[in-house]
Amino acid sequence: KNGCKVTITKPFRAQSAAELQRLLAGIQAVYAGPDEFSAELLASQEAAELRIISRWGVGFERIDVDAATAHGIVIAYTPGMLDEAVADYTFALLLSIARRIHTAHATMSVGEWVPQWGHDVHGKTLGIIGCGRIGTAVVRRAAGFNLRVLACDPFPNDAAKKLGVEFVPLESLLAQSDFVSLHAAVTPETKGLIGEAQLKQMKPNAYLINTGRGALVDEAALARALNDDGLAGAAVDAFVEEPLPAEHPFRTAKNLLLAPHQASFSNETGRKVSAACAEAIVDLMHGKRPKMVLNPEVFDSPQLRAKLN
Repeated sequence: KNGCKVTITKPFRAQSAAELQRLLAGIQAVYAGPDEFSAELLASQEAAELRIISRWGVGFERIDVDAATAHGIVIAYTPGMLDEAVADYTFALLLSIARRIHTAHATMSVGEWVPQWGHDVHGKTLGIIGCGRIGTAVVRRAAGFNLRVLACDPFPNDAAKKLGVEFVPLESLLAQSDFVSLHAAVTPETKGLIGEAQLKQMKPNAYLINTGRGALVDEAALARALNDDGLAGAAVDAFVEEPLPAEHPFRTAKNLLLAPHQASFSNETGRKVSAACAEAIVDLMHGKRPKMVLNPEVFDSPQLRAKLN
């Protein structure tokens, strides 16, 4: 309705920098998922007309933000809009893996009747690594199950403290928690945060839930821990490489619930985020600053490609 010509990538999935370079010629805006925008791509001739990357969601580790800013490219995103949907899904995974709902369904779907023994959730200890907006939303849900909540975060927030969260070092959280849920951003400090040493610090009857980022976990180490009964189970919705390779060690790991990075995929939230993502592009096209911009300093740059009113 605003006069944009829209090209939809085929196949419809996250694109690598090399794939994007073949697609960007003449493109002024990208409505992006977890696509890879490297410094080399953003400096390429193909990306010379690109004015805005409007990211569906909040993750931006695959975008070279400094390079985009240097080239005058606006990065819009949608912080806060996915919090409740991801928190709902986190708790759904926690309940499913603890009570073996996924394995019960799998056996019944092939005609078997094999009741599954799991673990109680109520009254246990939940550890949250990265207790920002989503982590705090998970804390609110934990209250209904009378869970004690520990958190590890370099920036403890008052909202979580008011809900009774106790902030502790990572080692203490891992040793005490019955459930560990990952919600940290990927940084050089957090990449591979949960590796073999950290998994050994967890209780053998504990569960790991990851609806954050795949890069937070050493995936091979987690598969080994599950197969060696070092953990009671894990539920994983985010992976280092997506889609998950056919020969990945997770495919044969025990007591593992896998999901295709769909924690934010609720219809209601999806419509809201999609509209906001598109609105950012239309706003910039009409000379307005988008509401939610990751790199607002770009508007003071002489390299800014968009023209503002």
